[in-house]
Amino acid sequence: MFEGVSVALVTPFKNNQLDEASLVRLVQFVLDQGVDGLVPTGCTGEAGALTLDERKRIWEICLREAKGRAFVVAGTGTNTTSSTIEVSRAAEQVGVDGCMLITPYYNKPSQEGVVAHYRAVADAVQRPIMVYNVPGRTGTNILPETVLQLAEHPRIVAIKEASGSVDQVTEILCGSDITVLSGDDSLTLPMLAAGAKGVVSVLGHLAGREIKAMGEAYHAGNVAEAAAIHRRLYPLTRSLFSETNPLPVKAVLAHLGVLENELRLPLVPAKEKTTKKVVAILEKANILTPLG
Repeated sequence: MFEGVSVALVTPFKNNQLDEASLVRLVQFVLDQGVDGLVPTGCTGEAGALTLDERKRIWEICLREAKGRAFVVAGTGTNTTSSTIEVSRAAEQVGVDGCMLITPYYNKPSQEGVVAHYRAVADAVQRPIMVYNVPGRTGTNILPETVLQLAEHPRIVAIKEASGSVDQVTEILCGSDITVLSGDDSLTLPMLAAGAKGVVSVLGHLAGREIKAMGEAYHAGNVAEAAAIHRRLYPLTRSLFSETNPLPVKAVLAHLGVLENELRLPLVPAKEKTTKKVVAILEKANILTPLG
């Protein structure tokens, strides 16, 4: 479940308010690249700076615009189990296809605490759940043996793996049939080779079509073609993480006319030199042109 290329959506703001018109434009911009899914209100979507009402509105717009074209998995994780259940139940009521839960941050739970957290949320909702392992943001790495325990729950069906370790992905896949999705754009092809089923991508805002083509080439046995696409996208991938995500990708989307280059504090726009660098790499890749 949730296989293929999905995009970890940014959240458009204007004058510190949710910019609904730009969100519609962004969703269509991404869907026109042929991606399989949308994952709003995660880290890339500045979820920690959103109210619950704003999250609900984002989910409603994504569902309306993506109907029949892509699945919608809502980022519903917080740093406490009770509030994660509250947000996940709200997403379920809106009608999302699934919930993505980041490991509780700041608290730094033990592996036993991680298991208890995810199981409690999975017991409280009826939607399938995607675990999100991103130790660089949370301070806690979900170990492979912990993932195997989580996979025993019928509603925990996928994991977005952003530990940066292909070894960890391999260990998970050696002991479970849970759907593993790359959470690191630069490692998508190596993770596919290990048995991952797709990616939750930041790069997909700009290169969804190319990432899809890379996966299709790999699964068709055209490994050289897939590797060539991987290498062509690599400079753009790296540039998007030259500052804290989502600063660079928002700057480029603003350059393309999709949204305003606005974030919520404590995040501020990317440095001018970063924006120029990413735009130059994007133009050299000849992937997208600004909206008219």
